[in-house]
Amino acid sequence: MRALGLKSLIRRKRYNSFKGDVGKIAPNLLNRDFTATGPCQKWATDITEFKVGDKKLYLSPIIELFNGEIISYNLSESPNFEQVSLMLKDAFKKADRNKRLILHSDQGWQYQMKDYQQMLKKEGINQSMSRKGNCLDNAIIENFFGIIKSELFYLNKYKQISELKKDIKHYIKYYNNDRIKLNLKGMSPIKYRAHHCNT
Repeated sequence: MRALGLKSLIRRKRYNSFKGDVGKIAPNLLNRDFTATGPCQKWATDITEFKVGDKKLYLSPIIELFNGEIISYNLSESPNFEQVSLMLKDAFKKADRNKRLILHSDQGWQYQMKDYQQMLKKEGINQSMSRKGNCLDNAIIENFFGIIKSELFYLNKYKQISELKKDIKHYIKYYNNDRIKLNLKGMSPIKYRAHHCNT
């Protein structure tokens, strides 16, 4: 590939937020069961990195396992706790406190923080964590990161972080409202949720 001037546009080294045990580790309640019979039963979150020149952009979303919808996200030029906190506060507006909601993540430092865990506890949300170094335990959101990078980021040559931010916002809107999935009976995530609620 080097001799022919070819390079892969599908996968690059992923951002790793694990910094050892800096707080409390939650049990793996999800246990790779990525199915849900309705909304607000299981959510998953993680952070991924985009590099533009010598700058970086971090995307922190929450995905609804019932229909694959991105229910909340935050974009930041540094992976800090404020980013995760803002994402959570937005997601809480869509949570159903009458259900035993699970929010799954890896063992990243943000998710081990006492403030993060208290925010979940206050909303009655059960925290779940992947086993150490096992990305398959959070495969549902890793798959979303692969999709957005393959369908957007790797197909464009960005020169400014602002351009990428704008395109990510447009892409997530498209992903939720218009991008169909075979496992959702050929509907987009939001259309599938509406169909479920009306049946």
